[in-house]
Amino acid sequence: MRFAHGRPTVETIRLVAPHLPAELEAARLDASEAFDTDGVVAILGVAELLRSLPRNAWAIVTSGPRDTALTRLRHTGLPLPAVLITADDVKRGKPAPEAYLLAAAKLDVTPERCVVVEDAPTGITAAQAAGMRVVALATTHPQAELRGADVTAAQLADVQISPSDMRPAGHLTVRIIEA
Repeated sequence: MRFAHGRPTVETIRLVAPHLPAELEAARLDASEAFDTDGVVAILGVAELLRSLPRNAWAIVTSGPRDTALTRLRHTGLPLPAVLITADDVKRGKPAPEAYLLAAAKLDVTPERCVVVEDAPTGITAAQAAGMRVVALATTHPQAELRGADVTAAQLADVQISPSDMRPAGHLTVRIIEA
């Protein structure tokens, strides 16, 4: 899981089992997970963070398929984003920047104005390649594997993102609460 986290299923299969038909195996695995909510819980602090931001000011970018993302969002009671980018929407998944660039375009903001919250090295690489700032969460990978992020937090509950002004010339303030 540490290797697969943040990477589309088909790309993980190509890397770890090149002898298998990757598209077929990925489709089977994705279908088996699409509606499985066993053990799925919201990350501490995510509901509060999302509800603190205007709905049109944030997106979710995931390497998972759309059905899985929607199932998990609904199961945890989290607000649905105005922009949801999944592996189904891009040709090249993370670590390529395509998904993050598509999210920025759909939000109608330049990549330089985006702050990405990521917990996987592949996602950090993708966000950096897109020209976005990155807040890394040391929740699924050790901090040493999250190199390149602008700042690292132990958990999402330690992150506060405050839009001081959501107009094009506005700013975002990102604050990490240290224990």
